[in-house]
Amino acid sequence: MNFYKSLRSKACIGALLALTVPLNSCEDYLDKAPQADITEKDAFGNFLSFQGFVEEMYNCIMDPNKGGAWNAYLFADETLNNYPYAFDQGNYWGNSGYFFGQTVNTRDNNSRTKRIWEYAWYALRKANLALEKIDEPDLFEGTEEEKNHIKGQAHFFRGWFYFELCRYWGGMPYIDKVLTPTEEMTTEEFKRLTFQETAIKMAQDFRAAADLLPNHWDLSGPGQRTQGHNRDRFNKFHALGYMGKALLYAASPMINEEAKGSNTFDPELAKQAAEAFGELLTLADQTGIYSLQSWDNWTDNFWRWNNERPGGTECIMVPVIFDRGRVRWSTVGATVPSSFAMNSGTNADVPAHSFTKNYGMANGLPLDDPESGYNPNDPWAGRDPRFYRDIAVDGDKIHSAAGPDQFAQLYNGGYHRTTINPPSVTGYYAKRYSPIGPDWSNSRADGLQAYVPYLRLADIYLMYAEAVNFSTGGGPKAKSSNYSLTAEEALNKVRNRAQLPDISTKYTASKEIFFEELIRERAVELAFEGARFCDLRRWNLNGDPRFLDKTAIDFDRGPDGKPVNIRERVIITRTAEKKHNWLPIQVNFTRMFKDFPQNPGW
Repeated sequence: MNFYKSLRSKACIGALLALTVPLNSCEDYLDKAPQADITEKDAFGNFLSFQGFVEEMYNCIMDPNKGGAWNAYLFADETLNNYPYAFDQGNYWGNSGYFFGQTVNTRDNNSRTKRIWEYAWYALRKANLALEKIDEPDLFEGTEEEKNHIKGQAHFFRGWFYFELCRYWGGMPYIDKVLTPTEEMTTEEFKRLTFQETAIKMAQDFRAAADLLPNHWDLSGPGQRTQGHNRDRFNKFHALGYMGKALLYAASPMINEEAKGSNTFDPELAKQAAEAFGELLTLADQTGIYSLQSWDNWTDNFWRWNNERPGGTECIMVPVIFDRGRVRWSTVGATVPSSFAMNSGTNADVPAHSFTKNYGMANGLPLDDPESGYNPNDPWAGRDPRFYRDIAVDGDKIHSAAGPDQFAQLYNGGYHRTTINPPSVTGYYAKRYSPIGPDWSNSRADGLQAYVPYLRLADIYLMYAEAVNFSTGGGPKAKSSNYSLTAEEALNKVRNRAQLPDISTKYTASKEIFFEELIRERAVELAFEGARFCDLRRWNLNGDPRFLDKTAIDFDRGPDGKPVNIRERVIITRTAEKKHNWLPIQVNFTRMFKDFPQNPGW
């Protein structure tokens, strides 16, 4: 049997890393004419053909908020909809629009078919195959730099897709070889590991990738063929960022408790994470390849008009763009008023009032600080500048056209609260990926490009601050051995960019007090980016009473346009038990072999 027939046959075995290939594809493929056969040399013999094989793994990366006509991708306390989220009710079996439920097709250029579970296992097999073939004697012919590019990407993909699986479902067997049809899966290597054990193996892959990959493909020999079109191809920054992230997750209380029984940060793993982030930040400072966007251009991280791609200088990793038109139909559809006629249907995904309280005041203090100046009777005055770029409140101009949509009517009985269907159930709209405002027109929105970043430099600064804070000998005034900023100074880099002053000394008195401000800062700076659900869980705070109630703000509009008769109303209290640390694994997958058990409590 030739190579590709053999590969396809192996992919159809009912083994863990072949879960995603439809069974009838084996028979269909074997029906092809002999002259259609491709040899291993054709596939892996030179850089261009081998890179073509690697490129397919990029098409396994899902775009978080475009997996359906609208798919919920925020599973913590950030948003509400017109119907209860399954996750809010403690039902973690659902949302197949994000996690699972599709046959792998890496060539359809359709974001709506991409899911995490199936595509991750498919890509992991390809990564292992790439690593096997790149080192096979007398197969690949190319420069050492070309070989390093291929090998580095494969190491990154293996680490990254394991990270995507494990951050939701917990530790997995870390398969680092191509499985054969006769694999019995009874040996030690097929047993599920803890997340911490798996993360250490991820970090090893990310380290290998960082040592092999260039700072940027535009600056490398192999990257010259695609000069100017390399921003999505993985480089050293991707690898160092996810090396740090995997280690920080592994150090976090929930994951450390699972592995070692201690609901605290693991200081040694936190130190290793800080070193990875420090290496990245030093490289960023030295090369200028990535830098924080200015405040004036902060929103370039998330959206741009005129079909221009967002990301700017700050976003290290963003989703693969499968179809630019999906922004208008998926991202925008369920987050703008249905009266905009932008395909809102029966959804209106809006910020919870309780979550908006994370946005402090312009003086940098949290709302509950006695010195913040917050006035509950004038709740939207003098807030963190990011509040006004992220959140639309009553009276804001949200459309350029005259009519009832021109200004938000979110008071009791207002047009956007009662008349339209569906209304805003909380009294807000979100603007991070659907920038409704004075410049908004439906025709202009047809050219909107908006994407949820996977990794950006602001996140790196905040993770660095967290990792340093909980390292051995750490704290707000500590720093890693390989970077110049303290934890406090790294946090201030992000705050200062948002026009806030340095953190008050009252919040740097201890690791624990500083951490509370880090929690709030991550909520705001990374709002609606999908980080919150994983953050609360890894910190063992998913069930913290502070983060359970999702509320609305009910009010009347006074003669001066200000809100009066303000009342906060609980819409739903999230269910979050210990078993919700990990998602349940679909039952049919847990029956494949005995050492792949269901997660606790499910």
